[in-house]
Amino acid sequence: MNNELFESVDHYISKLVGQEDEALTAATRSLKETGMPAISVSPNQGKFLQILALLCNAKNILELGTLAGYSTIWMARALPSDGKLITLEADPKHAAVAQKNIERAGLATQVQIKTGKALDILPQLHAEGAGPFDMIFIDADKPPYAEYFEWALRLSRPGTLIVADNVIRDGRVLDKNSTDAAVKGAQRFNKVLAASTAVTATILQMVGVKEYDGMALAVVK
Repeated sequence: MNNELFESVDHYISKLVGQEDEALTAATRSLKETGMPAISVSPNQGKFLQILALLCNAKNILELGTLAGYSTIWMARALPSDGKLITLEADPKHAAVAQKNIERAGLATQVQIKTGKALDILPQLHAEGAGPFDMIFIDADKPPYAEYFEWALRLSRPGTLIVADNVIRDGRVLDKNSTDAAVKGAQRFNKVLAASTAVTATILQMVGVKEYDGMALAVVK
């Protein structure tokens, strides 16, 4: 693969239609400043998520995996004034950084960060009647992706869009003998997704500044 070409085209697209403002660039800077991993979605992927939220007419979004709030900001900007986004983050330090970034973006009244393990919080959201959500973005730890998907279905309605990032893992999902926990998690999720009769789904391969991976898109029937 010509990674240099893919990155150049990604930058070309970003300059045309995926421009970042100060709130977004500050969220990216905060990763380095706080020693967090630089694993946010790319600007073009963020814009893609925003467009998906607009296509859904989303008023109620759920995100699994906040990190510094970069993707959170992109999606929350697609919400109407009375819309809400709940984002789940396991690491309290990451959640604190994200809260500052979200406040800087002027989205504190629309975004709520819940700190803790997603598999603990998701049942609570279900019990509280927090759903159904119009859009659910899964971008957290990979081993329990299949479980996240099952909970996403419980928190959905017909027409809900479920998006899962990092499901191709640089093509390593093709390796049946992989011992990498993230790869195995993606493989298991992909099989569950393919077997589900509750959704119509596909997986898009993605290349660019984030190298080679993919996003799964599923619409609940």
